[in-house]
Amino acid sequence: MTSTSYPEGPQDWRGRFIANLVTALAARDDMTLSLWAPPGQIPAAVASASTSADAEWLARLAQRGGIAHLMRVHRVQAIGTILGLVLRLGRAYRKQRADVAHVNWLQNALPLWGSTTPALITVLGTDFALLRLPGMKMLLRAVLRQRRAILAPNAEWMRPALEQAFGDLAEIRPIAFGVDDSWFEMVRPIPTDSTRHWLAITRLTKNKIGHLFDWGDGLFGPQRQLHLFGPMQEQIDLPSWVQYHGPTHPAELQERWFPMACGLITLSRHDEGRPQVMLEAMAAGLPVLASDLPAHRDVLQHGKTGWLAAGPGQLSQGLEWLEDPVNNRAAGQAARRWVMDSVGTWASCAGRYAAAYASLLERRT
Repeated sequence: MTSTSYPEGPQDWRGRFIANLVTALAARDDMTLSLWAPPGQIPAAVASASTSADAEWLARLAQRGGIAHLMRVHRVQAIGTILGLVLRLGRAYRKQRADVAHVNWLQNALPLWGSTTPALITVLGTDFALLRLPGMKMLLRAVLRQRRAILAPNAEWMRPALEQAFGDLAEIRPIAFGVDDSWFEMVRPIPTDSTRHWLAITRLTKNKIGHLFDWGDGLFGPQRQLHLFGPMQEQIDLPSWVQYHGPTHPAELQERWFPMACGLITLSRHDEGRPQVMLEAMAAGLPVLASDLPAHRDVLQHGKTGWLAAGPGQLSQGLEWLEDPVNNRAAGQAARRWVMDSVGTWASCAGRYAAAYASLLERRT
């Protein structure tokens, strides 16, 4: 497995879903796993495929915010970094013999060129920005022609575009990520405090913040507070009514913030896949109020498991609707049931990936 993101420790937000997936795959007895990723705590059953030089390089990349961040703010640096990634990852693919390469992010599939190793390539929402770059689809098609491959977006809504671009060369098989058991185990009381607390958990970029500040102006204040969490990846002026807490981690959210909150809010305009923080909130029984994007419609049923807002008026209505204790409890419970039935745990997710690996190997024989 290859990934350019991995948490350094329990309180690191970066690549948390990769760590959860690695742990779930390591618990299975039908495979062995090697991981090429930034340094972090990996299960004892997982072998590191990173050289010390690669690990140091990946750690520096993570500290700079990753390739996607560099593409937004330092285009020239990003080009050199991408070339460095291709060279290092290409060496790792050639050195590490594997029955299947599990590649996270489309850019990490480019160094597979010249090999025939079957590949499962995870596709996230951010990959669609990559596909808009000139020549990128052509390069990826050249890589796919050399092997059996499954493109695995983490949400169904991405299937049509991937089918159109690559369906003649690879199977398109959406595979949903899982949710950690601890979120399902949360017992969340319905807040009765006269002060209503709303949480926004996101990387701070203009597209990820989206309409939150302009639509929310006048709706939040001392009695309805907005608590914002996440790393500042672009310089953004925060309104005075926003309470910014910086990056957070799961334990802090579970122990302090989710029990006191009315809901999670995201008004993103970003290329979202299937936002993990939304699934975790829903699994915990915390309702979600989200912008009306395909990725959010893929997860939320308006007025049943959450609320979709296409404008400031609908945002105001959604806040009031979810602040009603009866609606809040009903939406939270319905959301938890949907996540359990449709997504499941990381062990469920590992089973879906194991079936995909087996499918690739069956085609080889």
